Amino acid sequence: MVVCSANLPYDSEDPLPSKEFEELVRYCENENLYLVIGCDSSAHHTAWGSTNCKDRGKALVEFLNYSNLEILNQGNEPTFCSGSRLQVIDITLGSFGLLESITSWVVSSEPSLSDHRHILFTLQGSVPEHLIRNPRGTNWGSSMEGLRDRLTRGPEMNVRDEAGLRLAIHWVQQALISASKDNCPLGHVKTGTQSLKWTLELESPRRGVRLLFNKCRKDKNLHSWELYRQAQRRYRKEV
Repeated sequence: MVVCSANLPYDSEDPLPSKEFEELVRYCENENLYLVIGCDSSAHHTAWGSTNCKDRGKALVEFLNYSNLEILNQGNEPTFCSGSRLQVIDITLGSFGLLESITSWVVSSEPSLSDHRHILFTLQGSVPEHLIRNPRGTNWGSSMEGLRDRLTRGPEMNVRDEAGLRLAIHWVQQALISASKDNCPLGHVKTGTQSLKWTLELESPRRGVRLLFNKCRKDKNLHSWELYRQAQRRYRKEV
């Protein structure tokens, strides 16, 4: 599976989609890879909830019709908010085979640090267990003993010629690797609690930005949007 983000600049002289975008889609199709794209399309089309259709949006829809990608957007909640501009231009695309695995698509009400709002969805499926070896958990006494034992049981090698030297280097490398693996067990990746503390410290400014954003959508005046932008900048500095 390939998961990526894509930006299709509105001022690009190239027609939609971009060359890199199209190459990625074709590559995944040829390699039978599932693809999920979070895309800032800078394009309008009612297919993903925009209020109108424009040439850029029509060109992108035409390309999607000949691919195995599906538009996952639901509803018409604005994804881009700047002043009086409220529009849906951010698209989530997914391979046809993932339609039943991607659920709960929603535009988040949480404040972002840009004019684009967060988009959330759930990708269901199994995740491979990630195990690592932490050198701090190594039993160094046992490791040194095992290394010494392996080195003493090595074959006779003449390190004065090239072939013998290569054999000796390989034997020492394998002895080091084996001693390390035997005495440094695999373990789960531990996650800290720093992110929780960070969230609690930013709760007040985050809530303030969210309230101002909701007020802007109701008032629809430039003064409210300016207050929102100021609060957003302060929140960005805190982050």
